[in-house]
Amino acid sequence: MLNGVEEQERTLGGTLWARWTAALTNAATAAGPPLLFGVRLWASVSLALHVAFWLQLDDPFWAGTSAAIVCQPYLGASLRKGWYRMLGTIIGAVAIVVLTACFPQYRAPFLVTLALWAAGCALAATLLRNFAAYAAALAGYTAVIVASDELGATGGPNANEVFLLAVTRASEICIGIVCAGAILAGSDLGGARRRLLGLFAALSAEITGRFIGMLALAGPDLPETQPIRRGLLRRVIALDPVIDHAIGESAEIRYHSPLLQIAMDGLFAALAAWRTIAIMLPRLPDEKARQEAHEILLSIPQELRAAERGVPPDWLADPVRIREICGIAVQTLVTLQVATPSQRLLADQTARALAGISAALNGLALLAAAFAQPRMRGHGLQIRVPDWLPSLVNAARTFVTIGAVTIFWILTEWPNGATAIAFTAIAILLFAPRADQAYASAIEFAAGAALGAVFSAILKFVVLRRLESFEAFSLVMAVYLIPAGALMAQPRYTAMFTSMTVFFSSIIQATNEMSYDLEQYCNNALAIVAGLGAAALSFRLLPPPSPAFRTRRLLALTLRDLRRLAAGRASWIAGNWENHMYGRLEALPDEAQPAQRAQLLAALSVGTETIRLRRIAGLLGLGSDLAPSLEALAQGKSAVAVTRFAGLDDRLASVAEPAASLALQARACILVITEAIIQHASYFDA
Repeated sequence: MLNGVEEQERTLGGTLWARWTAALTNAATAAGPPLLFGVRLWASVSLALHVAFWLQLDDPFWAGTSAAIVCQPYLGASLRKGWYRMLGTIIGAVAIVVLTACFPQYRAPFLVTLALWAAGCALAATLLRNFAAYAAALAGYTAVIVASDELGATGGPNANEVFLLAVTRASEICIGIVCAGAILAGSDLGGARRRLLGLFAALSAEITGRFIGMLALAGPDLPETQPIRRGLLRRVIALDPVIDHAIGESAEIRYHSPLLQIAMDGLFAALAAWRTIAIMLPRLPDEKARQEAHEILLSIPQELRAAERGVPPDWLADPVRIREICGIAVQTLVTLQVATPSQRLLADQTARALAGISAALNGLALLAAAFAQPRMRGHGLQIRVPDWLPSLVNAARTFVTIGAVTIFWILTEWPNGATAIAFTAIAILLFAPRADQAYASAIEFAAGAALGAVFSAILKFVVLRRLESFEAFSLVMAVYLIPAGALMAQPRYTAMFTSMTVFFSSIIQATNEMSYDLEQYCNNALAIVAGLGAAALSFRLLPPPSPAFRTRRLLALTLRDLRRLAAGRASWIAGNWENHMYGRLEALPDEAQPAQRAQLLAALSVGTETIRLRRIAGLLGLGSDLAPSLEALAQGKSAVAVTRFAGLDDRLASVAEPAASLALQARACILVITEAIIQHASYFDA
């Protein structure tokens, strides 16, 4: 009996020990990458400060601050951010030199123009994306940082010193960028390319497989695919920042970067074509839907149908061959002889979906280091402007906030007011593009700076004043930066921990000859926190447009553009229209309702088919017959438009050979347009 109890105790102890061991192993595995990033962050800041100290620069802490800003958990993000930070720094430095030269002795025009420059940079930062937006923001607050040194405590521009100040600040910032890039490139092999390769392969295969699966189940058992398409659409939109990370890691990908944008647009096109077929199939009689879908399936090669079971190995091993197979299938479907408009629609939309997958496979070939087709001329990266209003609101907020802090500084004659202006500009320009998350992020940022000021004061006045060597100073920084950097790499409270690490060098005022004046330290820390707090307050007092309002505006602007297209007041080609609409899809807030996403996709399809129908009608000499239908569409009379399109369809049905196949394509276009109009009549009549 006793032996049995002892055996149970040993078994229980072994089980508990195994659980504790597994838990500790999992914790160490989870904590490893963040701690490694914290070490890289500390090494980057230490190297940047060491170089700046060695060069005897005036304010070496800007080098450490820049190194901390550039450091990102992903290598590609860090390198990409470093290049754009360098570009933005140079632009901002040149801008402040020009502004000072224009207003050498006039404080008021200089300050107003400086605020206007920051507002213009906020406008550009909202229009651009990812690290290009960061470069625009940096160009704005670099000018303000140099101006804060130039203005000093009195607030008067000093033309004699501005050039030297601009060169010095730019040099300090570039030293931080280069040092951080060197540390990260030497300690991180990078994984953005592999991660993006996996995402592209998974999305391409899943869209293809589910689309083909829908065709195979056409008939009474046709499943509802709208929730699946909506989830895939969000995943495609989420590719954008990962693409930027991959571009930062590889010069080859950077050179061919338009191919990745085209690949992403191809996935959008595939989803739009899938939606059109998903709407049309349930409206057909079950037997007809099954028969016509089966005939389309016979034109799809087995290599593509294998995607129904996950990512086929060939898609990763030889994406070029799969792309070529996809291209052959597109040609087969385009030339397929059909008898009804619905089957022509099925063939054309399936061809359009596979053409989009082919574009995605071309991007996959680039990422897999296989041969990728060169991009066509005119298909470079484009700036998409889905709506000007958020950009204008951000520009106005930036101008008003910087102006208000400047007036407060002038009235109070606060010696550190120029520093407060600089950090106001930093926060307001960085967070302006974040829309709904801007206020929360700015609050976290200001809170992180306040906490950082407390910890920095302890380190500076209790520990650092007893040390003399740079090595000791670096070890003290390790105690602070490594855990703070590890917390920064976590998904929660990222903005707060980022602020604690980024502004450590600025708050502690790391220089060759450290000053331990407590009053000066408090004034500097107060200016930094107050500037960040003013930026956070501005997002509360002048908030960005709400997600619901932005969604309604995007839909209204899309409807306006569609009506102008139908009325012939705007000359669009299919590629430009689709590119314009993809920008709207990317800008659509996550809070948008499924019906609103469907309306935007419906407008995309109606616009594309309208352009195509107008071209075919011109070839058939039926432009005058098409005009009344498009006029009703442009006037928001969907019922009238459907009736007139039906009359045009009857006219096209009577077209004899050799133009019968072209007429059948036009009838397929009419079918797409009328189905979308009927389903979303309230939107098209709005």
